[in-house]
Amino acid sequence: MLNIKTFQCNPIQENCFVVSDADTGDAAVIDCGAYYDAERAAIPEYIRKQGLQLRHVLCTHAHFDHIFGVDTLYQEFGLQPRLHDADRQLYQDMSRQLQSMMGMPWQRPLPPLGTPLTHGECISLGRHSLQVLHTPGHSPGSVVFYSADAHLLFAGDTLFRMSVGRTDLPGGSWQQLMDSLHQVLAPLPADVTVYCGHGPATRMGDELAMNPYFR
Repeated sequence: MLNIKTFQCNPIQENCFVVSDADTGDAAVIDCGAYYDAERAAIPEYIRKQGLQLRHVLCTHAHFDHIFGVDTLYQEFGLQPRLHDADRQLYQDMSRQLQSMMGMPWQRPLPPLGTPLTHGECISLGRHSLQVLHTPGHSPGSVVFYSADAHLLFAGDTLFRMSVGRTDLPGGSWQQLMDSLHQVLAPLPADVTVYCGHGPATRMGDELAMNPYFR
């Protein structure tokens, strides 16, 4: 079984997930958007109190609200964040992103990136694995993480409950997003629980039946 702890982070209320294997304690943090000091303290504290072994720091994409806290995890656990190489430039432009979107400066240095994520790659998490699926559209390097055995999907900003991610930011593409939805996500089983980058979780079957963007 995979345990999932959700932290709602930063002014944009982004969902950061600590995903851990119940048997081994191996864990991954997905989209560490921790911005405030309390958030930056709470996530490492949870990992340590639960006796977890953090193995991976993963990013569904490199928009600022999903990477605010990767430096804290690098300092606390020595792990480099991993994301798809197509979002490398977005990551390197973090300060410009934040200034453009929020009018805020960014002073904290980001850690070096780890090995790029690739489509189809399987990331070991104790007795489970997360498969990387490339879903461009919201950003060029957007990915989702799919656990077939646990029937879970971490969708980032590609898919929301009854909605989808925006495509009007630099590198976004409506056609690519539609292709990702219909070609990559639509074939997934209906009983898959979808954990989104913002807002509540949903089920793949409900999205296929009622989300207008799947029609």
